[in-house]
Amino acid sequence: MSSCLMVGMVMLSLATPEFRLEWQHSVEHVIWRESWAIQDDRLVLQQAAVKGSGAGMDPGPDAVLRDEWWVWAPQLPPQPGLFLAASGATDGGWSICDGDECHEFGAAEGKPIHLRPCISQSPPQ
Repeated sequence: MSSCLMVGMVMLSLATPEFRLEWQHSVEHVIWRESWAIQDDRLVLQQAAVKGSGAGMDPGPDAVLRDEWWVWAPQLPPQPGLFLAASGATDGGWSICDGDECHEFGAAEGKPIHLRPCISQSPPQ
């Protein structure tokens, strides 16, 4: 089942409702990775992983070390969307990955990027 995300004013088509959000921490220069799913027009955080730790990059309390990544399942309610800062202070932007295909947003300094599911147009039940 395909799905889509609005990334600012760009519609990004996804092969499935699952995607990864990845970025590099501006101070520690380590990679942070989150696995998300689109469910009922909301974003559901399924898993987070960080390769290392440091300033503001602490793994969750139930994190386990797996292949050099601290991995855990954050307890966050479904979100209507996310605002991603575009500071220009990192070595890249935010990567939204659908399988092996990734798209980068927010590499240059600018306004925050609003990431949200495309709202389904199915009739009410």
